[in-house]
Amino acid sequence: MNPGIIVLLMFAAVVVLFVLRTPVAITLGSVGIITLYLINGPRFLQMLPPSIFQSMTSIILLAIPLFIFIGCLLERSGIADEIFEMIYMWLGPVPGGLAIGTVLICVIFAAMVGIVGAATVTMGLIALPAMLKRGYKTSLAIGCISGGGALGFLIPPSVTMIVYASLSNLSIGKMFLAGIIPGFLLAFLFIAYILIRSLINPRLAPPIPVEERASWVQKWASIKNLFMPFLLIFSIMGTIFSGLATPTEAAAVGAVVAMAIVLLRKRSLKECMGLVSTAAENATFLTSMVLWIIVGSLAFSAVVNTLGLPLLLKDLIDSIGMNRWSVLIAMQISFFLLGMVMDDLPIIMITVPVYVPLITLLGFNPLWFGILFIVNMQMAYLTPPFGFVLFYMKGVVPPGVSMGDIYKSVWPFIGLQALCLVLIMIFPEIVLWLPAVVGM
Repeated sequence: MNPGIIVLLMFAAVVVLFVLRTPVAITLGSVGIITLYLINGPRFLQMLPPSIFQSMTSIILLAIPLFIFIGCLLERSGIADEIFEMIYMWLGPVPGGLAIGTVLICVIFAAMVGIVGAATVTMGLIALPAMLKRGYKTSLAIGCISGGGALGFLIPPSVTMIVYASLSNLSIGKMFLAGIIPGFLLAFLFIAYILIRSLINPRLAPPIPVEERASWVQKWASIKNLFMPFLLIFSIMGTIFSGLATPTEAAAVGAVVAMAIVLLRKRSLKECMGLVSTAAENATFLTSMVLWIIVGSLAFSAVVNTLGLPLLLKDLIDSIGMNRWSVLIAMQISFFLLGMVMDDLPIIMITVPVYVPLITLLGFNPLWFGILFIVNMQMAYLTPPFGFVLFYMKGVVPPGVSMGDIYKSVWPFIGLQALCLVLIMIFPEIVLWLPAVVGM
């Protein structure tokens, strides 16, 4: 049978199984194994377990449970409350200041934990009531938390970056470096949008009343609230970029520092141990889910590699004279459409084995393409109807806020993400400059 037809049948089977609500790991694994059996016979399946075992025992993947553990630990540590108190003092008098501060706190959380849910849920519980109490328009308050929370994809350390890099044979350190400038660029776009809208219409996000504003003594005293977050960020990112540790080793250092922070903040050792135990349990559950999806994807990608699909697509593109930029743009559109109905991990598992080799054959930089992919996954987490951030927000918004209201609130921030994507496509140096300077 023609390899192209085989792949189309595989993707059709995946879509059908997803519609039937079959777990992602079982979907990808069963489709891959059955297809391998049909096209190569049972002897070829013997090659699959050693390949899966080698991939799953990679030290790179050890960073995933550690970063998830850090995120689960800090969600309940109270650090976000202290940072928000400081932001409230400094930016509260500015129109849109609390929304701007929320984005900044999301940046800090992204640099500490590397997962989206931690910042989104935490700021939804802390910042959203404060903004609504001060008369902020609901759509702006929800939108800034949703957009800021998704920055965890792009600002290192990012668990999604680790998974992507491990499957595409890219350096995690380079991926982390490549995401820094785009991450801060996107945060700047969010802040600029909030500030401009608030200055044009102060009733949209009014400043806090004069009588609630802090003195300069209180403001400067609140700076101490940044010490522990920056200590954790330095323990992770500083050790990576200084060459003292690999990303996996840095994740272990970060986990120890995070536990020390919790111990210092809690009143008793018993309370601290209870929090660590709960965080470890949640991290185990989330990690197991991620790793089973990776196992299923390895069987799926084995078929793609066996059929030589990237080379077939390259020959097809050359035969019809299609421009390589048209192919790249078509890939971005496919990411956006897939993101409307799927989580980031299944999209990685399905597209990386096909897209990354093809992108390399077309002469594009795979590191640059990786950051384009990450920005698309940010958009996917905000895009209705199945963006995960939307469901996180639904769990923390007041009862009167409908899912439709949440959908409406995120579109300006999706537009800013799309603008960031376009800027990165036009100016690849935004991604490639820092890795080149550091020389990782």
